[in-house]
Formats: sequence, C-alpha cells, structure tokens
Amino acid sequence: MESIPAITRRGFVGLAATAAMAQTSATAARAQQDRPSGSTPKPDSWRGLKVGIASYTFIKFPLDVTIRDIRRVGVHYVSIKSAHLPLQSSAEQRKTVVEQFKKAGITPLSCGNVDMKGSESDLRNAFEYARDAGIPTIVCSPSRENLPLLDRLVKEFDIRIAIHNHGPEDRAWPSPLDVWEAVPKLDERIGLCIDVGHTARAGVDPVKAIRTCAPRLYDVHLKDLVELSKRSHVVEVGRGVLDIPSILHALLDIGFRGHAGLEYEKDMNDPLAGVAESIGYIHGTLASMQG
Repeated sequence: MESIPAITRRGFVGLAATAAMAQTSATAARAQQDRPSGSTPKPDSWRGLKVGIASYTFIKFPLDVTIRDIRRVGVHYVSIKSAHLPLQSSAEQRKTVVEQFKKAGITPLSCGNVDMKGSESDLRNAFEYARDAGIPTIVCSPSRENLPLLDRLVKEFDIRIAIHNHGPEDRAWPSPLDVWEAVPKLDERIGLCIDVGHTARAGVDPVKAIRTCAPRLYDVHLKDLVELSKRSHVVEVGRGVLDIPSILHALLDIGFRGHAGLEYEKDMNDPLAGVAESIGYIHGTLASMQG
C-alpha cells in the first residue's frame, strides 16, 4: 500500500477554507435555480461590500493563474497590479487584460499601487493607463510636491486617486491621517486607500481611520498582523491581532462602495491556501453579522 503524504496544518486549513467556499457557492447556485419565480432573493452574504483581491498578492504568478486563483476563492473584484498589466502597455493591451478578468466574472475596481513621484509624463501615463482600461480609481503613492499636478489631472481625466499609506517607513504618508490632513483643499477625486496593516503599524487604529476618512475613502487593503508593532508582518486574516469584525463593521457603517481588497503578503511563492483562509474568514464574519 502506498503511503499517504502528510498535510501541514496550514495546508489543511487552506484546503478546508477552499472547500467550504466552493460548497457555499454551489449551495447558493442551487438555491437560485430552485427559487420560484418572483420569490424574494436571498440576502447578500457579503452585505454589499465589494470584497476582492489586490493582485499584488499573486505578483509572482502570470495573469492566467492569477485570474484562476481569484475565481477559486469565490470573489468577483480585483485591484490590478502592474505585474499583470504593465504600465508601459498599449491601449489595446490594457483593454484585453481587463476583458480577461471580466470574462472570468471579476470586475477591476482599481489599479496600483502606482508610484507617482515622477515627471508629469509619468503621471499622465498612469491616468491614460486607467482610462484605457476603464478603471475608475488609481491606488498610488505620490510625492507631496506632485499634489498640485494630480489635482489638475484628476479633473482632466475624471479618475479618482487613492493615496496609499505605507506605515512608519513611509516619510510622506505613514498613516491615513497624514493623507487626510493633506487632501481637504484638493479636488474631491483625490482620496485615500487605507491599508489596515500599515495603519496599525503606524500606531493608528484602523477603525478610527476608516470613520474619520470616510468622505474620501476610495479603496481599502485588508490584511491581518502577527502583533501590534512597527515591524510586524502579515498573517492569515483571523489569526492575527487586528479587530477584523470592527473594521468590517466600520466599512458597512460608512456605506463603503469601493474595493475592499485582500492584500496577502505572506507565502508569496504559494499564497492560495492563506488567501482562501483569509477570504473565508472575511466572508464568514460578514455573513454572521446581524441587522
């Protein structure tokens, strides 16, 4: 008799999460088919949040694998990283990649993170990139000096930018509150992407930041941390110390309609199990909320 290979705890949890989500999707599909015409639809178990994946999670994988694995974890939204759609690409290439996502049932809601510290031609290319791809929001890391130029470009292209905070190492935007203090006098299309992990590492409560910055919150990166410290690192959502239920409650309370994307920066060579577990935890938390 051949021996059965051992499964690690992480692998078992990941497989279980993937199987659970597949079963949930299949059950929902059967319920839809069996529902009598004119009956009341089943409530949205995501509670209206557009939970998806920041494709940076799969930065080491080609586009087809990334699309396949996003589908496997049962979400329908994405923030596209340049690894899957290069900034230096043609308008036709941009449209083709977005169409590949859409054919798989995945809607691109944002792109990035895009470095916007360069020249006007560099910044203009980023806006043309989003325009050609039909993407409404650019997640970005601009220099403070480029804010007046960005104020002009968001008006010209009618595309939002969401300034991403990167924690204590980021001299310009360590926390969302630094962005919030800089944007009130600028066009309303200049807002924020709150990264809840980097926010906590900067010593700011992500829930407070979400509620404070709600009027200009256009994108969110969801993750969890091993501990509350400047040097903490990412862990599967639900295993760490961040108050994920309160973060999700805050997003629901403010009526957040942007991309709430899991950005999973652990096990980058083999992220699928951790992604499935994290998405399963987020989905289960939302589905169990009352009211």
